Amino acid sequence: MSADSRIEAITARIVERSRPHRETYLERVRAAAAEGVHRTVLSCGNLAHGFAVCSPGEKAALSGDRVPNLGIITSYNDMLSAHQPFETYPALIRQAAHEAGGVAQVAGGVPAMCDGVTQGQPGMELSLFSRDLIAMAAGIGLSHNMFDAAVYLGVCDKIVPGLVIAALTFGHLPAVFIPAGPMTSGLPNDEKARVRQLFAECKVGRAELLEAESKSYHGPGTCTFYGTANSNQMLMEIMGFHMPGASFVNPGTPLRDALTKEATKRALAITAQGNEFTPAGEMIDERSIVNGVVGLHATGGSTNHTLHLIAMARAAGIVLTWQDISDLSDVVPLLARVYPNGLADVNHFHAAGGMGFLIKELLKAGYLHDDVRTVYGQGLHAYAIEPLLGGDGNVRREPAPHISHDPKVLANVEHPFQHTGGLKMLSGNLGKAVVKISAVKPERHVIEAPAKVFHDQLELNAAFKAGKLEGDFVAVVRFQGPKANGMPELHKLTTVLGILQDRGQKVALLTDGRMSGASGKVPAAIHVTPEAVDGGPIARIREGDLIRLDATAGTLEVMVDAAEFAARAPAMADLSGNAFGMGRELFSAFRAIAGPADRGASVLFA
Repeated sequence: MSADSRIEAITARIVERSRPHRETYLERVRAAAAEGVHRTVLSCGNLAHGFAVCSPGEKAALSGDRVPNLGIITSYNDMLSAHQPFETYPALIRQAAHEAGGVAQVAGGVPAMCDGVTQGQPGMELSLFSRDLIAMAAGIGLSHNMFDAAVYLGVCDKIVPGLVIAALTFGHLPAVFIPAGPMTSGLPNDEKARVRQLFAECKVGRAELLEAESKSYHGPGTCTFYGTANSNQMLMEIMGFHMPGASFVNPGTPLRDALTKEATKRALAITAQGNEFTPAGEMIDERSIVNGVVGLHATGGSTNHTLHLIAMARAAGIVLTWQDISDLSDVVPLLARVYPNGLADVNHFHAAGGMGFLIKELLKAGYLHDDVRTVYGQGLHAYAIEPLLGGDGNVRREPAPHISHDPKVLANVEHPFQHTGGLKMLSGNLGKAVVKISAVKPERHVIEAPAKVFHDQLELNAAFKAGKLEGDFVAVVRFQGPKANGMPELHKLTTVLGILQDRGQKVALLTDGRMSGASGKVPAAIHVTPEAVDGGPIARIREGDLIRLDATAGTLEVMVDAAEFAARAPAMADLSGNAFGMGRELFSAFRAIAGPADRGASVLFA
């Protein structure tokens, strides 16, 4: 089925807007592909360094261009649950490559930090910038020009977007992403949230809170709520970077290993030495990017991807905007209810039919472009499947179910949870912002209330503990943008504002910072741009100003006299405390050149 006319129209305008950038990009990709890897043009010294630790047989093979060599870019570390499973992947990949007549080498490692560990801590101010650093680190690994294709081992928040930027920068090489999968289900997410709220209200102690958190995050794999990490996995599958069905299979299972081996062999098969050469830069186009945005809306995915998708697209010469994302949200229905947009976790989503069912339903209604290239071949319909382990130990696939195994978690397209997606762009005299409404009740889509102004999330929390947050209000938390302090997530606000909302107060958040995929039931205008440190309108808000956040109309306004507001001097903040400690001093150059949120908050595409 062809794509819905509205999807086609939005895609067409992205194509037209991107044309000069995309044409230049493709010229470079094609020139690099035409030149090829050509290990034989490396000097003897170059080549000797490149395969010094290989076996004699591998050295003989790599001395020419007779067999493909696979570069592994890994985000392995053994502190973080999502990345610990990657410890054994290089050996598995090397074995699979050998069986397929190829060679595989670890080309390099990239840093992988956890927002869960750094939440509310100084290290969180490095988090967003780690995305671009990861892209650079992967680029260093691939710069040796030893590889015919690359596989990328990454899962979490900034890691996958950074790796995608690298894969598209080296777009003349095929790229296959290999996930580790989610941890098995632990303490239900709603119970974890309940204990967090009780702790914030001083009704339970730290011991009870730590017990609940430990039961939630208890083993190898990604966290099971639908935040940025699992949104990443959805994106890699729906954009065609994963093998079909790979996203949400638990680590340490035979099927997980079979998918990893299969991905390795496929990566070797799509090099220039085979018959299905699939360079990443040619494979990913405007249709692929639109498919990613559609998947984000259909699943109620992470707001972080209003930053990451823009940066990822730009790496391929594609100019995606917040308006495109918002307009697609008006078209695409919400088909998944996964915490924080429901009670289920990603394991329940996978059991209900998972990515295969979701893709089948979206294709059926024309919400996705089927006519795309993927690492698996031509056409996204090949991803409307359920992955299984065959009797021979290899992956086999069956058609995705026609009916959801759990309609409370995964709906068919005829009966969606809501008829529009979960993300909206806001604009008005306060600039531009993003709001996630998939978990916000309709009666809270419009909030008009006086401002309470803070320059730090801890300042707001202190006001809460002091009993100063009474009545209806819009919490303005500013000087949290990329240039100010690296744009940290502000999740210490989530519980407090949720408590106040549950008490019957009308509350909302307005910030130039981030809230990510765990944004929940409180209306939050986030990623406000221009940011306060650039003198944006958010810096001219004063205590008591009436603010209107209208997620229905898509507007964000301060209700004061326009001339008087424009004449105000922007507030200033002492940001010296954000300039050092926990490595923040190493990122001063990044803060100085970071681009605005609506262009991806990137130091690479500012």
